[in-house]
Amino acid sequence: MAHEHLDDVKRYLLDLQERLCDGIAEADGQSAFREDSWDREAGGGGRSRVIENGNVFEKGGVNYSHVYGATLPPSATAARPELAGRSFHAVGVSWVLHPENPHVPTSHGNVRFLIAEKDGEAPVWWFGGGFDLTPFYPVLEDVRHWHRVARAACEPFGEDVYPRYKAWCDDYFYLKHRDETRGVGGLFFDDVNTGGFDDCFAFMRAVGDSFLDAYVPIVERRRDTPYGQRERDFQLYRRGRYVEFNLVWDRGTLFGLQSGGRTESILMSMPPLVRWEYAYQPQEASAEARLEAFLTPRDWLSDTPFADSVQE
Repeated sequence: MAHEHLDDVKRYLLDLQERLCDGIAEADGQSAFREDSWDREAGGGGRSRVIENGNVFEKGGVNYSHVYGATLPPSATAARPELAGRSFHAVGVSWVLHPENPHVPTSHGNVRFLIAEKDGEAPVWWFGGGFDLTPFYPVLEDVRHWHRVARAACEPFGEDVYPRYKAWCDDYFYLKHRDETRGVGGLFFDDVNTGGFDDCFAFMRAVGDSFLDAYVPIVERRRDTPYGQRERDFQLYRRGRYVEFNLVWDRGTLFGLQSGGRTESILMSMPPLVRWEYAYQPQEASAEARLEAFLTPRDWLSDTPFADSVQE
């Protein structure tokens, strides 16, 4: 099973990387991605692409990797200890985008395929991934658009898929030490292997293929919104939350580091500039204070996700 399907997944992921880079570069309108390839001594490697100092994106990256080895890293077996000691293949594409304009949200996504093998036993395989949105000056119209696209990607696979993976995203991208979500969520899924390989692979493709439809319209609506130093300072302060999550809670970061991946590519997700301010509190009823209402899990597609005074 493992090697029978691995090449098909790799072909899709390499093509997805191309399409994401093309769409993001077109949305930026100025900068192009630069590419470098890397090899992993223990097995595998990857292709990293980074865009910097563009019209829209201060920094972004779209990375492809395929790593393999004799033993799964601890982060991959923490929830499935029965797989400890198995050899593995892990292949995926991950991306993160940090716009310069504080009114354009940061966004992250990834899709991945893992295989765990043991002599004399059938390979165990599963898919994972998702995407999430992190606005600093959120607009309800944008959040609803984001979740409509996410729901549409899930609909062919069952009515329960979007609510389940939306809730998982809210739970996963939660900063326990801050008691807030990282942003307004999206989709998160892992250990997807029921219903047969073809259906699981199709679902992963649906998620990967829908990202540009979810994100680019928001970029186009907000990229020319005026801002000043106050908004920029708030953006850099809130980027600190992004860094805190990636370094404290993110399993993908841990997997990459524990598996001996390329550190420069793994930490590509970090914003280029960030600031921390001790005991910061936004002014009451300010545009900055409004963000707090968006950092609690909600049904964004309901008619009234929260009070009218918060919507716009």
